[in-house]
Amino acid sequence: MKARLKGAQTGRNLLKKKSDALSMRFRQILRKIIETKTKMGEVMREAAFSLAEAKFAAGDFSTTVIQNVNKAQVKVRAKKDNVAGVTLPVFEHYQEGGDSKSCLNLSICYESIACLDKIKEESSSP
Repeated sequence: MKARLKGAQTGRNLLKKKSDALSMRFRQILRKIIETKTKMGEVMREAAFSLAEAKFAAGDFSTTVIQNVNKAQVKVRAKKDNVAGVTLPVFEHYQEGGDSKSCLNLSICYESIACLDKIKEESSSP
């Protein structure tokens, strides 16, 4: 009887440790989501203003941008993370490709486009 009790207590303790590890990981992820969400609000506000400045300086350049884009530059890579025996998906972004503004041929609003690129990089960084 004592052996069964000891086994049950050991099993309960292992499950408790697993639950605590998963709860801690969940809180870390939630904290990161909240920080990113508040940062995105500020970045999107700046991006909208910079886009308005660029459109005012150079006119509507959306067709030029659309014609010169052939592949996505920011991609997502999925990995697996093991937390207390539970496999969790982990997603990370990475950039692939060259300079996005090299084929725009817009000499008028280069400064505004550089500002937009800076804001884009800020918004895609973790």
